[in-house]
Amino acid sequence: MSTANHLTRREVLKTAAIGAVTLPFLNQSLWSAEPSSAAMKKGGGRMRGPGYESGLRLGVATRTMSLDDSIAVVKAVRIVNVNVFRSHLNLETGSIEQCKAVNDKLKAAGLIFNSTGVTNLPNDEAKIRKAFENARAVDMPVLVCKPVLAALPLLDKLVKEYDLKLAIHNHGPEDAVYPSPYDVWKAVQSFDARIGLCIDVSHTLRAGVDSAETIRKCASRLYDVHLKDTEAIAGATRDIPIEQGAGRIDTRGILIALLAIQYSGVVTYEYEKEVANPAIGLAESLGYLRGMLKALA
Repeated sequence: MSTANHLTRREVLKTAAIGAVTLPFLNQSLWSAEPSSAAMKKGGGRMRGPGYESGLRLGVATRTMSLDDSIAVVKAVRIVNVNVFRSHLNLETGSIEQCKAVNDKLKAAGLIFNSTGVTNLPNDEAKIRKAFENARAVDMPVLVCKPVLAALPLLDKLVKEYDLKLAIHNHGPEDAVYPSPYDVWKAVQSFDARIGLCIDVSHTLRAGVDSAETIRKCASRLYDVHLKDTEAIAGATRDIPIEQGAGRIDTRGILIALLAIQYSGVVTYEYEKEVANPAIGLAESLGYLRGMLKALA
């Protein structure tokens, strides 16, 4: 971890840490799915979307806890956009009824089913249609996925039919197909613009690529971002998750790049360090992230 990054983290946490600890007790009006009138005024009356904070829309990925426990934690950290992990709902194998049941549960909690993943898409029209029908059943705006290269021509046809955006997720050096966002970018250039990217910043770092640079260069097809921090170095084939700001990720540079391109998708936070009880680390990480966004604003 660089000295500059350490100092930035310390300064940000002066104002963010207390808020992170007390998140469950804050007024729910602060995290309503509807943008505030002040935010609308600042944006010239334009609706910026649910979960908008200091220039970006924030979300959280559910991970290893039960769906009910995940919902409780997401509500406690004042997030409304949810990426539902495949252990809670798998679009490849789940039924429309199961998708609707999960969506109803999220809606009842005041949350929005923004995406799921990562969904594998083989070169099989029936299987792809099943995933797409499940996504349609919950009005999912973006499907975070990993298609085989041979499936891209078929996906080109189906994204037009379903009017669904695909965000292909990069997975670092151990991924033989999409190690970095640039590999996704090259693969999709000849296909419909609805086929784009989900940039995972930790895997991007391990692939030896600068995330802020890829955000700027791939902006026209950037439909999702997975934000996290890691102690892993470039070339590592295993991630080492840590709280945001304590690792090697250039959080400030990434946020500046997202703000610069006026990114309108969701920045999905993935906290993967503590699998059994992620609430405290997630709250700390989001507190750091929100503090830095406030500073940049």
